[in-house]
Amino acid sequence: MNINILTSKVIGLAFEVHSSLGPGLMESACKETLFYLIRKNGLMVEKEKPIPLVFEQAKLECGYRIDLLVEQQLVVEIKSVESIHPFYIAQVLTYLRLGKFKLGLLINFNVEHLRTGIKRVIL
Repeated sequence: MNINILTSKVIGLAFEVHSSLGPGLMESACKETLFYLIRKNGLMVEKEKPIPLVFEQAKLECGYRIDLLVEQQLVVEIKSVESIHPFYIAQVLTYLRLGKFKLGLLINFNVEHLRTGIKRVIL
């Protein structure tokens, strides 16, 4: 599936979650609900996908986990915080680099209007 179409679908589903549940939920609740909707809409999604760090040809399990990986190409990092810190963007960039992915979404559900809580991160 085209990455832009996929991204639009996931963003639409995130809007659905936010419209139904509103801001203020814990990150885990937002992640579970979005995971459920993505699967319900027929897309392949993995939750808490481990991503190893490769150093000198050795795969090191350092605890990196992608919140949601959709169709093995779109990284989705879920937050429920007061504001997006540059560290969160760096976190998504790390997942993109380690997994050799091109595009990620950083979605902060703790905002009044979700459009202000979505950041596209491109490697």
